[in-house]
Amino acid sequence: MLKKIGLTLVLLIVGAGITLYSYPPALLGVAQHYELLRAGLSGDQARSGQINYRFYHGGPADAPVIVMIHGFGANKDNWVRMARHFTQDYQVLAIDLPGFGDSDKPDNVSYDVGSQAERVVKLMDELEVARFHVVGNSMGGHISALIAARHPERILSVGLIDNGGIEAPNKSELFIRLEKGEPNPLVVYKAEDFDQLMDFVFVKRPPLPAPLKQHFADEALANQAMNDKIFTHLRERYIPLEPELPKIKAPTLVLWGDKDRVLDVSSIEVMKPLLAKPTIVVMKDCGHAPMIERPEETAEHYRRFLTANSAD
Repeated sequence: MLKKIGLTLVLLIVGAGITLYSYPPALLGVAQHYELLRAGLSGDQARSGQINYRFYHGGPADAPVIVMIHGFGANKDNWVRMARHFTQDYQVLAIDLPGFGDSDKPDNVSYDVGSQAERVVKLMDELEVARFHVVGNSMGGHISALIAARHPERILSVGLIDNGGIEAPNKSELFIRLEKGEPNPLVVYKAEDFDQLMDFVFVKRPPLPAPLKQHFADEALANQAMNDKIFTHLRERYIPLEPELPKIKAPTLVLWGDKDRVLDVSSIEVMKPLLAKPTIVVMKDCGHAPMIERPEETAEHYRRFLTANSAD
């Protein structure tokens, strides 16, 4: 059925190619719709406190829940290609954190990782999700670890993908640049910064048609002020993970791209002895966001971890 739907969408794109190619939002809408169909996901929303959340949801209603948490400057779309490998056996919730994507971006709240962690837990209360697997990338990994440390009774397992929160033995290129007073390479200040951002995050960047690349560049530029504000909160209200990791009781996957320029892979040396049940995976020739750069391989590692710890 999905193959037929996919073929239909391809034909529609070919038939209306000029229109779609010249109007990026239309092309983006078709591409997103197709990817969501393939992944077995659909858009949803819920309100928790003063914030309206947007998220993708899919999978059997009675299956274990996986909550996927994106990183800084990102959104729920980062998880779609990885999530499609899990929606047959798990409920998947890929959320837009407050301040990102289509969720609310209130001015009067803090966007530090501790506050975001508590918001995720309250959202799960609202959705009546008692226990869940949690997986996060970068800032989302930092948040995932805090949830697992501070709410151990809620967590079945933890997946930390190139997570923040660790003082790595080898300082990453991101922090070296910031300490020199250079502009944040994770924030787009002018259109040409988008290409530099892609090269900074990925070893092999995902293919992106020119109109879509321009659309995403424009979107990142529009989010510049909000991203600067959130990054300031993250640095000024920093919460180190070193004291938190020993509190995590659940099985924990630590997965890293060995060519990560944002957060150095040497963080693993600090994390492994602090975790009760660690599983370590290092992906060769991979950057900061393995679930985007190599989604099938990342999903394979994560599924193997979940299966090995299913009895815990």
